[in-house]
Amino acid sequence: MSERTTPLVIGIAGGSGSGKTTVAQTILQRVGPDQISFLQHDAYYKDLSGLPPVQRAEVNFDHPNSLDNELLMWHIQQLKEGHPVEVPIYDFSTHSRTNRTFTVQPRSVVLVEGILIFAEAPLRELLDVKIFVDTDSDLRFIRRLQRDISERGRTTESVIKQYLTTVRPMHLDFVEPSKRYADMIIPEGGFNTAALDMVVARVESLLAISK
Repeated sequence: MSERTTPLVIGIAGGSGSGKTTVAQTILQRVGPDQISFLQHDAYYKDLSGLPPVQRAEVNFDHPNSLDNELLMWHIQQLKEGHPVEVPIYDFSTHSRTNRTFTVQPRSVVLVEGILIFAEAPLRELLDVKIFVDTDSDLRFIRRLQRDISERGRTTESVIKQYLTTVRPMHLDFVEPSKRYADMIIPEGGFNTAALDMVVARVESLLAISK
């Protein structure tokens, strides 16, 4: 890890399909992967392997209670203290954790990306810089539909049903209200090059000051 005593912790939140991952990847590539520990909230869904498949599918995965925030917060703290962490690998097709993990090494920056990371006060308090990616709901839905079909083995019908029953209501209840905690709001995510330039410059300046 660099000379920085305590890593800079950056949180990127926003609705499902808002472009959070694109913003995170831009920061990773431009600031440098060798300087960033990257954690995605999606990896921290609670293990539901003890439930029958039908019950797993009925869980509200868009509610904060579906995520293992205690483990994520512990991992952030471990990285801040200079220790590597073992991040779980989640299988979205079976709604369960696999028995595999991947190692994330401590770096000068801890970058945390997820829909609900601003919704929980204890988690929010670990973030030094909070960025909210704000994108129109129709674009977010289209992106989610494409992703869930191609990457998570979902059907169009199941994605639409989940969007109407949990994704949209939980967005209105938890995600949208959490925007007020953001230090910076980026409209249109990865398409907003001016905002991304500003974010990258800000991160680089904070790193330079800390050395």
